[in-house]
Amino acid sequence: MTLAPHDTHGRTSPTAGTSVSAPTALTPLGLITVLLGASLSSIDFFIVNVALPSIERDLHASPATLEMVVAGYAVAYAVLLVLGGRLGDAYGRRKLFLWGVAAFGVTSLACGLAPGAWWLVGARVAQGAASALMLPQVLATIHATTRGERRARAVAMYGSVSGLAVVLGQVIGGVLVAADVAGTGWRMAFLVNVPVAVAALVCAVRAVPDSRAEQPRRSDVGGTVLFGASLTALLLPLSEGRAAGWPLWSVALLAAAPLLAAAFAYVERRAERTGGSPLLPPSLLREPGVRKGLVLGVPIFVGFSGWLFVTAVTLQQGLHYSALKAGLTLVPMGITQFATSMLAPRLVARLGSRAMTACALVHGAGLVVLALTVLSTPWSGVSPLALAPGLALCGLGQGVQLALYYRIVLAAVPAARAGAGSGLAATVQQACLAVGVATLGSLFLALVPDLGMRNAFAIVLTAQLAGLIGLALLSLRLPRRLG
Repeated sequence: MTLAPHDTHGRTSPTAGTSVSAPTALTPLGLITVLLGASLSSIDFFIVNVALPSIERDLHASPATLEMVVAGYAVAYAVLLVLGGRLGDAYGRRKLFLWGVAAFGVTSLACGLAPGAWWLVGARVAQGAASALMLPQVLATIHATTRGERRARAVAMYGSVSGLAVVLGQVIGGVLVAADVAGTGWRMAFLVNVPVAVAALVCAVRAVPDSRAEQPRRSDVGGTVLFGASLTALLLPLSEGRAAGWPLWSVALLAAAPLLAAAFAYVERRAERTGGSPLLPPSLLREPGVRKGLVLGVPIFVGFSGWLFVTAVTLQQGLHYSALKAGLTLVPMGITQFATSMLAPRLVARLGSRAMTACALVHGAGLVVLALTVLSTPWSGVSPLALAPGLALCGLGQGVQLALYYRIVLAAVPAARAGAGSGLAATVQQACLAVGVATLGSLFLALVPDLGMRNAFAIVLTAQLAGLIGLALLSLRLPRRLG
């Protein structure tokens, strides 16, 4: 297969080498259905956090095993996202979405019925793989079946759902664990996915259009193995190393990660140069919009995940909030995040790329308000109401960030590579989420013994504020008008 030629702007032509069939336009029901699938994978990434104490008691799980319940899902999810997108390009995104939703329902049932801790770990790994099969098809389907303002609105809705799912995961998990429906306790946090997955499957059969590359690319076994190995070598020790006391295996894996990544890059460049079929075409990363969008994603997702981890620990262990109260505390952030993400297309039409600059500054202002609230209020008097103004400001900024991240990246991805591009965007997101917890989370836990939770929390907020200032400066390098 020869390489696809480029147009006058250096963008790979979708009709050369691999062409794309003209898919049916995405209907409102189809959009709601794929967004429901996206929300399932996002909610389940976070819903387990509030259930961990109950899982520990019920299954007699050790702290390291509990970490694997979380890390198993996260690593499988991140490692297989690009492959999931590639499979959708080759075999049809609708088909892969259906298989992903069905697998997610089955693996959720396996999690809910787990007789032991290691059964739950295995089921969570399988659940992460199902999510990786399902999620890339959402963005790829939106990319392939919408145009212009309809695409901008759909991507904005995707961003709002992704952000809101984080808050909903905490709230729903707290409600279900506290309700102890029919004595199921933590198990209902997984079992509730089953009827939702069935409903999504029925709607998808009726309303989700198919799209794919007309000339599927050959498998890239070497690239797939190296990509999975390099991500695993990075994410597994970052997720498990701290809880295990940074044993030798974790250090060895971290040292091997850049070597594996270099080998993967070499294999992919060689495959594209010789007319092969790389898993992640290097030419995709040569698109300026793709590179700039991915770089913007680093401070967004590293800061967000680290903040979420630190906030959860501070609320539940420092302020002694219940899981339900801690989840409900984040509701103001979820409301404003959803509202601004829906307004993102209008903000971009008015401000262009400067919308990212503005939302980074608003988000930073929210962190300042949170830090001042925590530092100036007696510790026992830090209530959800006192935290609400700062959280609402954070949500205002985050809603635009998520929508713009995907808009910038996907606007530069040729239609024939929509699956690979969507998988890449989501992989960067998930990898940064793991890095954020490992870096900002570890910094926080290291500071708590000497400085106390209040001061440690404020220092982490300051570190995230520095990242947002960097995001604002990076956004100034974007072209004023966005595609």
